[in-house]
Amino acid sequence: MIRGPRARLAVLLSGRGSNFEAIADAIDAGSIPHAEIVAVISDTPAAAGLEAARRRGLPAFLIDRSRHSSRQAHEREIVRVLDEAATDLVCLAGYMRILSPEFVARDRGRILNIHPSLLPRFPGLHPQKQALDAGESESGCTVHFVDEGTDTGPPVLAARVPILPADTVESLSARILEAEHRLYPAAIARVLEGLREGSGDAHSDVHRNRGK
Repeated sequence: MIRGPRARLAVLLSGRGSNFEAIADAIDAGSIPHAEIVAVISDTPAAAGLEAARRRGLPAFLIDRSRHSSRQAHEREIVRVLDEAATDLVCLAGYMRILSPEFVARDRGRILNIHPSLLPRFPGLHPQKQALDAGESESGCTVHFVDEGTDTGPPVLAARVPILPADTVESLSARILEAEHRLYPAAIARVLEGLREGSGDAHSDVHRNRGK
Protein backbone atom coordinates (compact mmCIF):
# COMPACT_ATOMS: atom_id res chain seq x y z
CA MET A 1 0.00 0.00 0.00
CA ILE A 2 1.07 3.59 -0.55
CA ARG A 3 1.66 5.23 2.79
CA GLY A 4 0.64 8.82 2.07
CA PRO A 5 -1.57 10.96 -0.18
CA ARG A 6 1.18 11.08 -2.82
CA ALA A 7 3.22 8.13 -4.01
CA ARG A 8 6.91 8.71 -3.31
CA LEU A 9 9.20 7.71 -6.19
CA ALA A 10 12.95 7.24 -6.26
CA VAL A 11 14.79 7.16 -9.59
CA LEU A 12 18.16 5.44 -10.01
CA LEU A 13 20.23 6.42 -13.04
CA SER A 14 23.77 6.27 -14.36
CA GLY A 15 23.72 8.55 -17.40
CA ARG A 16 21.82 11.30 -19.18
CA GLY A 17 18.52 10.63 -17.42
CA SER A 18 16.13 11.10 -20.34
CA ASN A 19 13.67 8.56 -18.93
CA PHE A 20 13.91 10.27 -15.55
CA GLU A 21 12.97 13.55 -17.22
CA ALA A 22 10.07 11.87 -19.02
CA ILE A 23 8.81 10.60 -15.65
CA ALA A 24 9.21 14.02 -14.04
CA ASP A 25 7.41 15.71 -16.95
CA ALA A 26 4.55 13.21 -16.69
CA ILE A 27 4.19 13.91 -12.97
CA ASP A 28 4.14 17.66 -13.64
CA ALA A 29 1.48 17.14 -16.34
CA GLY A 30 -0.70 15.00 -14.08
CA SER A 31 -0.22 11.85 -16.18
CA ILE A 32 1.08 10.05 -13.10
CA PRO A 33 -1.53 11.23 -10.59
CA HIS A 34 -0.73 11.92 -6.95
CA ALA A 35 2.98 11.15 -7.23
CA GLU A 36 6.25 12.93 -6.53
CA ILE A 37 9.94 12.18 -6.99
CA VAL A 38 11.62 12.25 -3.60
CA ALA A 39 15.10 11.04 -4.57
CA VAL A 40 17.22 10.87 -7.72
CA ILE A 41 20.28 8.70 -7.15
CA SER A 42 23.27 8.11 -9.40
CA ASP A 43 26.26 5.81 -9.01
CA THR A 44 28.44 7.89 -11.38
CA PRO A 45 29.63 11.49 -10.86
CA ALA A 46 29.34 12.38 -14.55
CA ALA A 47 25.65 11.45 -14.83
CA ALA A 48 23.84 14.30 -16.56
CA GLY A 49 20.62 13.11 -14.94
CA LEU A 50 21.82 14.36 -11.55
CA GLU A 51 22.23 17.91 -12.84
CA ALA A 52 18.82 17.65 -14.51
CA ALA A 53 17.33 16.71 -11.14
CA ARG A 54 19.03 19.65 -9.45
CA ARG A 55 17.70 22.04 -12.11
CA ARG A 56 14.21 20.78 -11.30
CA GLY A 57 14.75 21.32 -7.58
CA LEU A 58 14.55 17.61 -6.81
CA PRO A 59 16.67 15.86 -4.15
CA ALA A 60 19.74 14.52 -6.01
CA PHE A 61 22.25 12.10 -4.48
CA LEU A 62 25.59 10.96 -5.84
CA ILE A 63 26.45 7.59 -4.33
CA ASP A 64 29.65 6.93 -6.21
CA ARG A 65 30.23 3.20 -6.60
CA SER A 66 33.99 3.79 -7.00
CA ARG A 67 34.14 5.10 -3.43
CA HIS A 68 32.69 1.96 -1.85
CA SER A 69 34.64 -1.18 -1.09
CA SER A 70 31.92 -3.59 -2.19
CA ARG A 71 28.53 -3.78 -3.86
CA GLN A 72 27.01 -4.46 -0.45
CA ALA A 73 28.49 -1.27 1.00
CA HIS A 74 27.32 0.73 -2.01
CA GLU A 75 23.79 -0.64 -1.78
CA ARG A 76 23.63 0.00 1.96
CA GLU A 77 24.13 3.68 1.25
CA ILE A 78 21.41 3.63 -1.42
CA VAL A 79 19.03 1.87 0.99
CA ARG A 80 19.76 4.51 3.63
CA VAL A 81 18.66 7.25 1.21
CA LEU A 82 15.58 5.29 0.14
CA ASP A 83 14.58 4.72 3.76
CA GLU A 84 15.07 8.36 4.71
CA ALA A 85 12.96 9.39 1.71
CA ALA A 86 10.25 6.82 2.61
CA THR A 87 9.96 5.68 -1.00
CA ASP A 88 7.01 3.68 -2.29
CA LEU A 89 8.46 2.76 -5.71
CA VAL A 90 11.98 2.55 -7.13
CA CYS A 91 12.36 3.24 -10.87
CA LEU A 92 15.56 2.25 -12.65
CA ALA A 93 16.14 4.66 -15.53
CA GLY A 94 19.37 3.75 -17.26
CA TYR A 95 20.89 2.43 -14.04
CA MET A 96 23.86 0.39 -15.23
CA ARG A 97 24.46 -1.80 -12.23
CA ILE A 98 22.79 -5.12 -11.44
CA LEU A 99 21.01 -5.07 -8.09
CA SER A 100 21.90 -7.75 -5.57
CA PRO A 101 19.34 -10.42 -4.59
CA GLU A 102 19.23 -8.85 -1.12
CA PHE A 103 18.29 -5.45 -2.55
CA VAL A 104 15.60 -6.99 -4.76
CA ALA A 105 14.16 -9.01 -1.87
CA ARG A 106 13.90 -5.89 0.27
CA ASP A 107 11.58 -4.12 -2.20
CA ARG A 108 10.23 -6.98 -4.28
CA GLY A 109 7.28 -5.85 -6.38
CA ARG A 110 8.28 -2.20 -5.91
CA ILE A 111 11.23 -1.93 -8.31
CA LEU A 112 10.69 -1.20 -12.00
CA ASN A 113 13.06 -1.19 -14.95
CA ILE A 114 12.70 -0.34 -18.64
CA HIS A 115 14.55 -2.37 -21.27
CA PRO A 116 14.86 -1.55 -24.99
CA SER A 117 13.51 -4.81 -26.40
CA LEU A 118 10.33 -6.84 -26.41
CA LEU A 119 11.18 -9.10 -23.52
CA PRO A 120 11.83 -11.97 -23.18
CA ARG A 121 13.57 -11.39 -26.54
CA PHE A 122 17.08 -9.91 -26.27
CA PRO A 123 17.70 -9.33 -22.55
CA GLY A 124 20.97 -7.92 -21.34
CA LEU A 125 23.39 -5.66 -23.18
CA HIS A 126 23.02 -4.24 -26.70
CA PRO A 127 19.47 -5.45 -27.41
CA GLN A 128 19.06 -3.13 -30.41
CA LYS A 129 22.09 -4.69 -32.09
CA GLN A 130 20.85 -8.15 -31.14
CA ALA A 131 17.52 -7.43 -32.85
CA LEU A 132 19.18 -6.12 -36.01
CA ASP A 133 21.64 -9.02 -36.17
CA ALA A 134 18.75 -11.47 -35.82
CA GLY A 135 16.93 -9.92 -38.78
CA GLU A 136 13.85 -9.00 -36.73
CA SER A 137 11.06 -6.94 -38.30
CA GLU A 138 10.22 -5.19 -35.04
CA SER A 139 11.62 -4.42 -31.63
CA GLY A 140 10.42 -2.14 -28.86
CA CYS A 141 10.66 -1.66 -25.12
CA THR A 142 9.32 -3.31 -21.99
CA VAL A 143 8.72 -2.04 -18.47
CA HIS A 144 9.06 -4.90 -16.02
CA PHE A 145 9.37 -5.62 -12.33
CA VAL A 146 12.92 -6.35 -11.25
CA ASP A 147 13.80 -9.79 -9.96
CA GLU A 148 17.11 -11.56 -9.35
CA GLY A 149 17.72 -12.26 -13.04
CA THR A 150 18.79 -9.98 -15.89
CA ASP A 151 15.63 -8.48 -17.44
CA THR A 152 13.62 -11.54 -16.37
CA GLY A 153 11.02 -9.98 -14.07
CA PRO A 154 7.27 -9.93 -14.83
CA PRO A 155 6.31 -7.39 -17.51
CA VAL A 156 3.99 -4.43 -16.87
CA LEU A 157 3.67 -2.85 -20.33
CA ALA A 158 5.43 -3.10 -23.70
CA ALA A 159 5.51 -0.97 -26.84
CA ARG A 160 6.37 -2.21 -30.34
CA VAL A 161 8.66 -0.30 -32.71
CA PRO A 162 9.10 -1.39 -36.36
CA ILE A 163 12.58 -2.08 -37.65
CA LEU A 164 13.08 -0.29 -40.96
CA PRO A 165 15.26 -1.64 -43.80
CA ALA A 166 17.82 1.16 -43.45
CA ASP A 167 17.97 1.07 -39.65
CA THR A 168 21.25 1.24 -37.80
CA VAL A 169 21.74 0.62 -34.10
CA GLU A 170 21.67 4.39 -33.60
CA SER A 171 18.46 5.06 -35.56
CA LEU A 172 16.62 2.12 -34.02
CA SER A 173 17.79 3.09 -30.53
CA ALA A 174 16.53 6.64 -31.02
CA ARG A 175 13.04 5.48 -32.05
CA ILE A 176 12.85 2.99 -29.21
CA LEU A 177 13.88 5.73 -26.76
CA GLU A 178 10.97 7.88 -27.94
CA ALA A 179 8.65 4.96 -27.16
CA GLU A 180 10.30 4.49 -23.76
CA HIS A 181 9.49 8.09 -22.82
CA ARG A 182 5.79 7.39 -23.39
CA LEU A 183 5.72 3.88 -21.98
CA TYR A 184 7.52 4.30 -18.66
CA PRO A 185 5.17 6.95 -17.22
CA ALA A 186 2.15 4.90 -18.30
CA ALA A 187 3.56 1.79 -16.63
CA ILE A 188 4.33 3.68 -13.42
CA ALA A 189 0.78 5.04 -13.31
CA ARG A 190 -0.56 1.50 -13.69
CA VAL A 191 1.66 0.11 -10.94
CA LEU A 192 0.74 2.93 -8.56
CA GLU A 193 -2.94 2.32 -9.24
CA GLY A 194 -2.43 -1.29 -8.20
CA LEU A 195 -0.58 -0.27 -5.06
CA ARG A 196 -3.36 2.14 -4.09
CA GLU A 197 -6.15 -0.35 -4.67
CA GLY A 198 -4.47 -3.58 -3.61
CA SER A 199 -2.80 -5.23 -0.72
CA GLY A 200 0.70 -3.91 -1.37
CA ASP A 201 1.78 -6.66 -3.79
CA ALA A 202 2.27 -4.48 -6.84
CA HIS A 203 2.99 -7.37 -9.20
CA SER A 204 -0.24 -9.19 -8.33
CA ASP A 205 -2.27 -5.99 -8.31
CA VAL A 206 -1.05 -4.90 -11.75
CA HIS A 207 -1.96 -8.21 -13.31
CA ARG A 208 -5.32 -8.27 -11.54
CA ASN A 209 -6.12 -4.79 -12.87
CA ARG A 210 -4.80 -5.37 -16.39
CA GLY A 211 -8.26 -5.86 -17.84
CA LYS A 212 -9.61 -2.55 -16.57
